[in-house]
Amino acid sequence: MTKEHMFIIGSSFREERHEFYSAAMSELPEELRFRAANAVEQLKAAVAEYKNVTYANSLGSESMVLTDLIWREVPQIEVFSIDTGRLYPETYELIERIQHKYGRKLHVYYPQGAKVEGWVAQNGINGFRNGLDERRSCCHIRKIEPFQRALQGKAAWVTGIRKGQSASRALSAPVEWDAAYGLHKISPLLDWSEKDIWTYIRKLRLPYNSLHDTGFPSIGCAPCTRAVQHGEDERAGRWWWERAESRECGLHPRRQLPVAVLATTDL
Repeated sequence: MTKEHMFIIGSSFREERHEFYSAAMSELPEELRFRAANAVEQLKAAVAEYKNVTYANSLGSESMVLTDLIWREVPQIEVFSIDTGRLYPETYELIERIQHKYGRKLHVYYPQGAKVEGWVAQNGINGFRNGLDERRSCCHIRKIEPFQRALQGKAAWVTGIRKGQSASRALSAPVEWDAAYGLHKISPLLDWSEKDIWTYIRKLRLPYNSLHDTGFPSIGCAPCTRAVQHGEDERAGRWWWERAESRECGLHPRRQLPVAVLATTDL
């Protein structure tokens, strides 16, 4: 096969994918098409304003939507993820499927091996269940420190948090100054519902973690994530042995909720 033939076949394939994407987008409910367009505009505005923008892909359902929007519409934004070393096998499989679908590579960051070894030697392989300090220090070594490295030199980072995920996250704004990391935080999906997320994923035939089909709305490290029961908060399966108010890894510190909210929610 000549290079000319390969170019023609590749071009035809790209055109077919574009035609499918356009058709699938047209089949979305009007309100969801508006939300998708608005998310793209927020992402483009972030690039125009801050230039060096990165997306922290958590490999959850929201991440599939944002990865699609970014790699199709705003490819200037870097996309990275963190391998803590304790992820589910299904999550590693998803990374391969994402990269194959888009023909691009996720930039994956890893914890520093010496620090993990030291923590395990001191606390045990599953010592994060011994107490809140142990769990938070494990999260810091496996997730926060690699995350901090990924943000070096960036002016803004994109997140997939939604208001419906928790009472604390409901207080977030689309653009905020993230004092913890010293840069701006962009949240284009804040007003999306869980139904919006899954309608987009299914209409556009996006890859997603198969654990979502077995009761996992939120997926993190395997020892620290379980399926949720009917009626539970979306993040009830994360660090479920802890009190509700401590169930964050540190990337999105919990906000101080108004007294009225605290009285009516389990966080």
